[in-house]
Amino acid sequence: MPKLAIAGHTILGYDVVMPLFSVWHESAAIGCQVNWGDIDYMPDSRGKLWENADEIKFGKDFLKQSSVQVPLGAISILKKELGDDCAVCGKVFGPWTLGYHVFGTENWLIKAMLEPDDIKKAIEKLKHITIWFAQAQIEAGADCLLLGDHATRDLCGPEMYKEFLLPVHKELAERIKCPLILHICGDTKDRIEYIRQSNINCFHWDTKSGTPEDIKKMAGEKLSLMGGISNIKTLLNGTKKTVIAQTLSAARGGLNIIGPECAVPLNVKIENLRAVAESPCFVYSNV
Repeated sequence: MPKLAIAGHTILGYDVVMPLFSVWHESAAIGCQVNWGDIDYMPDSRGKLWENADEIKFGKDFLKQSSVQVPLGAISILKKELGDDCAVCGKVFGPWTLGYHVFGTENWLIKAMLEPDDIKKAIEKLKHITIWFAQAQIEAGADCLLLGDHATRDLCGPEMYKEFLLPVHKELAERIKCPLILHICGDTKDRIEYIRQSNINCFHWDTKSGTPEDIKKMAGEKLSLMGGISNIKTLLNGTKKTVIAQTLSAARGGLNIIGPECAVPLNVKIENLRAVAESPCFVYSNV
């Protein structure tokens, strides 16, 4: 895991490495049955663990499971090897995403409409997984953390984000003691106003949301922005020339950290990934 992660710096030239390549580490540790994938497909899981909030049971000992211990060990190795040459970023998932995993996505969303109090109770329980895993990664040496919470517009309206997620994201921003980067896939321009209120340091956004200039205007000066490079249109189906062009556009648009917008497709060409770091612009962070 650390050997693969460090290639993001030594081969691709990026300023940050992240050894957690899956969305399933903590969910596997609490009991989800995960297919860990292969060279040409991502890890996945089917089924569910629980039907309602009262059934949710786990302890802090989930941190002893191999699906958690392996990335914690990888973070520690990377920090020792890289020192201050490159940032080591950890990754945790928020209680909304964990709810998809343990209840099943469809069941979770139906309950959010019909039984909102049960979902809020579940979030109050599941948030501890996020906090404990985050604290463990910080102790292992993570310089920053990406918080994935998949409240995309396709699955969660802006008012639903405000009701269910804004309070817990505010709490996570306060309790997780390192720079925190929120990632939400898809078009999120209708909730950036609320994300800005969460006090999370940085938002890793999807190019489906608009241009860098549009998103920067919505985010204001308080919320830093990360991303700007389309995974499908540019990295997967583009050329080195189009990657460099979009990187320059992202820089001119005022993004604070430039890079791929989400999980990079497994069959992207190395030369396209390298082109992001090779672009003639200054990639910087003020997270």
